[in-house]
Amino acid sequence: MRFSKTRILLVAGIVAVVGAVGFLLSRLGAPADVLETILTQYGYLLYPTILVWTFIEGETVVLIAGAIASEGRYNITVELLALSALAGSFAGDQLYYYIGRRYGTPLLSRWPTLGKKIDWAFHLVQTHPTVFILSFRFIYGIRNIAPFVIGIAGVPRLRYFILNLIAAAIWAHSFAWGGYLLGRAMETWLGEHKWTMLGGFVLAALCFGLFGYVRQRRRMRASEAQESPGDACAVPGQSSD
Repeated sequence: MRFSKTRILLVAGIVAVVGAVGFLLSRLGAPADVLETILTQYGYLLYPTILVWTFIEGETVVLIAGAIASEGRYNITVELLALSALAGSFAGDQLYYYIGRRYGTPLLSRWPTLGKKIDWAFHLVQTHPTVFILSFRFIYGIRNIAPFVIGIAGVPRLRYFILNLIAAAIWAHSFAWGGYLLGRAMETWLGEHKWTMLGGFVLAALCFGLFGYVRQRRRMRASEAQESPGDACAVPGQSSD
């Protein structure tokens, strides 16, 4: 297998960052002690962090924060957590909706490997727009592209604003309170091993996300490779004329 310089530098950079973070955490103390310090001294930063994170994506971080709130010894209010997630998710999807309305279908060329999912999303927004807007946050695979598709499909602004606000409220409270109840259940059944299980869940989520990203990049490269031979054949044909 041949590796490009960019890929080698990327891997080296990731290894260096992970090593630096690991070294820093080892100097600070055990992971539980680090988490204790962050939540105790800088807990006020949790809500703006959740807001910014959910602006892009982030049901996992909301779920984890809800589980941490169930501990009871940290000054974390689940309702404020849910409101932060609501604000971030709502604002992000409003922005993506307007980008879809402004730039139209050429925007979807950024996801050449999601053709079937995009067609499916268009079908749902055209046949069941209300249900789709209320539920797309919970549908894996189209969560990120749905607001663009809704904007391109021409759903009226006011209708999307109201439905998106309702959907964001349902989503945010589901995961914030779901994480809280999950944390309470884990405390009952696992006791002190709760944090080990929670850490394993976070690690699994990160690995799953990384795997999805790598697979998506491979599909995009394969799609570009399939298109390039046709482009290459078109050039000689033009020159012969």
